[in-house]
Amino acid sequence: MGKYSFSLVAILLLGFLVSAQNLPTDYLDSNFHKKRREAVRKLLPPNTAVVLFANAERNRANDVDYVYHQDPNFYYLTGYKEPNAALVMFSETQADAAGNQFDEIIYVQERDARAEQWTGKRLGVEGVKEKLGFDMVFNGSEFENFPLDFAKFDIVSFVDFQNDYRDKNGKADLFDLIKTFKEKANYPSDYNPIRNDVYSIISEADASKMEEVVKTVERYLNRYEDLKEDEFLNDFVNAPNDDLRKEIKNKVLLIQRENNLDSKVLPMAMAKLRETKTPEEMKLLKKAIEISAVGQIEVMKAMHPNMSETEIQGVHEYVYKKYGAEYEGYPSIVGGGNNGCILHYIENNKTQIGDDLVLMDLGAEYHGYTADVTRTIPANGKFTPEQKAIYDIVYNAQEAGIKASVVGAPFQAPGRAAYEVVAEGLLKLGIIKEEKDTRIYFPHGTSHYLGLDVHDAGTYGPFKANTVITVEPGIYIPEGSDCDKKWWGIAVRIEDDILITEDGPINLSGLAPRTTEAIEAMMKQPSPLDNFKLPKLD
Repeated sequence: MGKYSFSLVAILLLGFLVSAQNLPTDYLDSNFHKKRREAVRKLLPPNTAVVLFANAERNRANDVDYVYHQDPNFYYLTGYKEPNAALVMFSETQADAAGNQFDEIIYVQERDARAEQWTGKRLGVEGVKEKLGFDMVFNGSEFENFPLDFAKFDIVSFVDFQNDYRDKNGKADLFDLIKTFKEKANYPSDYNPIRNDVYSIISEADASKMEEVVKTVERYLNRYEDLKEDEFLNDFVNAPNDDLRKEIKNKVLLIQRENNLDSKVLPMAMAKLRETKTPEEMKLLKKAIEISAVGQIEVMKAMHPNMSETEIQGVHEYVYKKYGAEYEGYPSIVGGGNNGCILHYIENNKTQIGDDLVLMDLGAEYHGYTADVTRTIPANGKFTPEQKAIYDIVYNAQEAGIKASVVGAPFQAPGRAAYEVVAEGLLKLGIIKEEKDTRIYFPHGTSHYLGLDVHDAGTYGPFKANTVITVEPGIYIPEGSDCDKKWWGIAVRIEDDILITEDGPINLSGLAPRTTEAIEAMMKQPSPLDNFKLPKLD
């Protein structure tokens, strides 16, 4: 190593040691991630290998990338936050040529003094061993030559690849790691994970349930354009009798035996584990939710008709940063008036909100865990009779949905409960004439899992204790709707983050006012931003 390189490494190390003194101390520890890997192994079939890759680095424009965010599954199992990495795990203990035993290997970014001067310190092999508790750690460049025979496993499971990663300079970026895996695992050039899933449904079909399987395959064919040309799937659906379907099933079984690749086992294991939260996870998730609720409160106090949607967004996100939240969990939605009728409106560029309702759907991400909290408030601090009428229907629908969020209830229970309230309310107001028209103004479901993703992984089966979901009914009446004009441009969504427990649901975001009376009272409170003035610019 030259003198310059040694000096640069020394400077980087000194800088790291100084900055490390002021880092947050409430991250998940290595033991958490180790236990999660152990839990995955218990869910794997015998003689299975799983391979998981870090998230891709994504380009924003020219030589600027988006801020890097780790794949939630990868972070959940490793705690590793850097790109260009791969995790290999085994259902049983393996042994190398020297007799060393292992049940997991992680390949990581190599230390590089010049790169670290630009983009920050990398953990490297030794850092991953020390900080994350792995024993078998290699640089990514060593994956290619590591003697790992995937052919000896009954199942090699992975999360299938998206075409959003680039081949960068060097020999150990994500592109190269995936290329190496495909070569080692004999990944077919025409591999289609959805088709593979449908083949599995057919090959596992019970003879007494063929009619049900046919309907399932038909749904896949209608949904996925690239499956419509598949000879076996079409023959299976169009077969005149079950004897012919049995023949097709046998052919599909032979095709499936041609390789051991699988894109269901690992995702299903991750869904089962991530659906319910550990105490360590709940500590971080609760903090993200409370930060987001405080953001809603501070905006209520600061709100006035001359604000822009962007300014409102900025106040929310400032609160997040003030509490140390690294990111927003998803693009912030701030829709004034008719903009609130766009469910995922993220332009947020209306320059003055006036006296409209403002729908604010935002969530802080704290140490990987994201909140999802929505409040709808009148910009001038007072609901009109029409705004209040719609708001109260949504509030009552949400109360019904929360009440239905209990252990053992089907995942659809909150949505069904909320729908009944919205339908009845819209009929009473004369906005709809038949119940079937409810979906015109309430077009989405009410619930999804919450955790490392805003739409977190889960099984969508009956509710389990220690699961966190959203309950978020809404009514949206765009301008030009087939109802009295007095309702036009009113959009209301109320969304809270609900912990399901054996003792009933707990509203984790209840700190932010929800009733019209409580919102109006909060909006009368002074704001620290009342006297915050900036100079005018041309």
